[in-house]
Amino acid sequence: MAAAEPDRRRAVAVLAALMLAAFTFNTTESLPIGLLRLISADLGVSLPAIGYLVTGYGLTVAVASLPLAHATRAVPRRHVLSALLAALALASLLPAAGSSYRLLLAARLVTALAQALFWAVMGPVAVGLFPPEARGRVVGALSAAGSLALVLGVPVGTWLGRRGGWQLPLVVVAGLGLVSLLVIALLLPTTRPDQGHAAYATTRDTRRFAIVLATTALSVTGAFTGYTYLVDLLGTSGFSDSAVGALLLVSGVSGVLGVSAVGPLLDRFPRGTLITPVATQAVGMLGLYTAGGSRPAAVAALVVLGGSLGPVFTATQNQMLRCAPGRTEIALAANSGAYNAGIAAGALLGGLVLHGTAVRQTFLAGGLLTLAALAVLLVGGQPLPRRMALTRSRTVLRTR
Repeated sequence: MAAAEPDRRRAVAVLAALMLAAFTFNTTESLPIGLLRLISADLGVSLPAIGYLVTGYGLTVAVASLPLAHATRAVPRRHVLSALLAALALASLLPAAGSSYRLLLAARLVTALAQALFWAVMGPVAVGLFPPEARGRVVGALSAAGSLALVLGVPVGTWLGRRGGWQLPLVVVAGLGLVSLLVIALLLPTTRPDQGHAAYATTRDTRRFAIVLATTALSVTGAFTGYTYLVDLLGTSGFSDSAVGALLLVSGVSGVLGVSAVGPLLDRFPRGTLITPVATQAVGMLGLYTAGGSRPAAVAALVVLGGSLGPVFTATQNQMLRCAPGRTEIALAANSGAYNAGIAAGALLGGLVLHGTAVRQTFLAGGLLTLAALAVLLVGGQPLPRRMALTRSRTVLRTR
């Protein structure tokens, strides 16, 4: 009993460090949004060029997640995570020490590559530190920490940038990364990646894996088809600039609350905690489309939408830990890649829709895509016909 208590305290400390790292990576990803004009003026480049720092970051994560997870599948996770957090700290300090767009772009590329692998490996590491029955709660805690980036990280980073220059938030980010690095390097055991109960899914299911992956791609594409242009929608609905800022904060808080509410339920209702937020997202998207000039209706729909985005990602990550046909970090990398590809595809599709019609139509298109994701989830979740199920069972038995 005496030996178990230090082990638990060590596990909690490592989990806290991983939560801090998730918060730091997500803050770094979105930080240029709040510092757009400051960086543009200081480096003498256009606003779209600074915007590309965010777009390119997401695309890098989407493309690199799966190959990096596969390439490092045999490396001990303490070494991998330590290297990733060292890359985060170094890539944050270098642009803070100079004033070059190329240096900033290169640093963003390094950080994006680090984040692509971080989200693949940190879930199995964190889950493996605790009993299997706590799996959903651990995933929920990591997702809640990541969700705080938009509510706390970016606003605080923007505030610091306006008072001390855009380099100051990068120095703070580097410091947070170093704190996480020290805790993980000192306390995380050096074990083989394929050891422990989190290395493989509880119930391997290739069909379920494909369904969840398709749900991620469709739902995220749908969400960002409209959400990318949310500020324009709120502006055309009669909200002032200050009100729009407040509403974005409300949406972010709603997302954190949504993730916090879903986390404790993931272990008990793994399927329901995915179906519910996808359905809620559809309601929020179509609610913003139909709100028209009704500002109260728009606010209500925005709160519903904000409360669904984080839980969708949390629930799909949890499903990957349950149904991955191979190693869980490979499945998580695939899901992260699908998520980031969905962000890029949604922004592109929304732009195409917006080019030919009103901004409200982007939320209609996004709502319909979300309904398609819900249909895939509901129809794909039905039991296999008896003959197909028997064939599948025989195939599984032959492969054992």
